[in-house]
Amino acid sequence: MFADQRRNKILEIVKEKGTVTVNELTSLLNISAATVRSDLNQLEQQDLLIRTHGGAMMKEEVPDFVEKRYEEREKKYRAEKLRIGRSALKYVQEGQCIMLDASSTCFELARHLKDVKMKLTVVTSGIATAMMLKENPYITVIIIGGIVRNGSNSVEGLLGEELLRKINIDILFTSAYAFNMKDGLSDFSYYEVELKRVMVSTANQVIALLDHSKMEKSSIATFAQPSDIDLLITDQKVSEELKICFINNNITLEIAE
Repeated sequence: MFADQRRNKILEIVKEKGTVTVNELTSLLNISAATVRSDLNQLEQQDLLIRTHGGAMMKEEVPDFVEKRYEEREKKYRAEKLRIGRSALKYVQEGQCIMLDASSTCFELARHLKDVKMKLTVVTSGIATAMMLKENPYITVIIIGGIVRNGSNSVEGLLGEELLRKINIDILFTSAYAFNMKDGLSDFSYYEVELKRVMVSTANQVIALLDHSKMEKSSIATFAQPSDIDLLITDQKVSEELKICFINNNITLEIAE
């Protein structure tokens, strides 16, 4: 089991039980106590749980990306996401095959696409995105197969991997819970990240759409290294450290207006 899978499982157990001991996790996951302690410390650093003597407990206020449904997340930083989606639209050209992930930011791009009169193929893991774009007669919509969880807008898992390997994707538009110089683009759900990694590997160009709240943060599982990203669109200026990271990794930075 990979470290990000293991930590995701630990979070699920802690969330279910409320409190858990190192010994319990060692038994349930068949891993060493030292590994459990290391994982718990890492999760506490990411503000996902609280370490206790001999174990851990769930925070009283669970972070938005764990507890909130898609409909609630979609409302957060809506104006910023709208600007980012509008800026991304100009990179879409007639005849392209583009891919949109299931993020609320990419959904804002889809809002701009729903009325365009250009022939496109849109591949997506987003259920809401597919439902909206299928009404445009100029757009052919392909939804990636996989698992849909309660309260989620996203298809997860690797059931759609074979399909993705057979399609030539011109541009992947993707978002994430977090971006930083070390980890690149990362997200909370390992199962969704599995699919995103394949999406990144099959696309000819990767455009990241991130509002300012996601910059210089980290999450459990990485799906794209900085070197995988061609263009990053955000809504505010970034730090000098991030600018240097973009230059070193040949990432074009665009501030949405």
